[in-house]
Amino acid sequence: MFSSKMDERDIARAGLEIQAIKLNPNNPFIWASGYRMPIYNDNRRFLFNDDDRELVTDAFYDVIDGLPFSVIAGTSTAGISWGALLAKRFGSGFVYIRDKPKDHGLRNQIEGIDAMSDLGGHNVIVIEDLISTGESSAKAVQAIRNAGGVCNYCVSIFNYGLDKAIRAFGELNPECNVKSLLTYDTLLRVARETNYINDQQEAMLAEWRADPFGWGEKHGFLKVDR
Repeated sequence: MFSSKMDERDIARAGLEIQAIKLNPNNPFIWASGYRMPIYNDNRRFLFNDDDRELVTDAFYDVIDGLPFSVIAGTSTAGISWGALLAKRFGSGFVYIRDKPKDHGLRNQIEGIDAMSDLGGHNVIVIEDLISTGESSAKAVQAIRNAGGVCNYCVSIFNYGLDKAIRAFGELNPECNVKSLLTYDTLLRVARETNYINDQQEAMLAEWRADPFGWGEKHGFLKVDR
């Protein structure tokens, strides 16, 4: 994935240091779904500091350099800034993808092209900040295809590696390749090596990935009604 495997570990270390990634299996976070989960991710934190921003942008560059594309598409909202930075670096076209078409005006879902035209067969890479269940990411890929673009790659900063995401992307036809700068397994290794978590917490976090939606109740953390 990288020219140097250290890139992935550097992103893990930086993410934990600036709290773009938080791990707390003893007092889990409440996700928007109401489930109690031991991890919380806010990759927008990488944007604030120039060194962190360059670390992520360089890693994205290494992954997508050489792939066939003429347009980069950022997902709304967290993928927009990274997509724009990469389009500038590559000198490519740029659009962004709404989670659904606007309910007024020209009802655009793909912003950056005229609503009365389409992507005209351009090869497009979708840039995501995070892949969790994969549903919104797969829908973004399909939106590009529906708009006449060829989309065979979705690249994210972080990927939980959940089976649900694998299924969501597996339902796309044709297949879309998923690449991520940081994987959950590497994050856990770095978190343990830096003593961010202990052995017991590492085991709990590994268990979560195997059953993310049953993990909280099993450990006494009930789903919260939203």
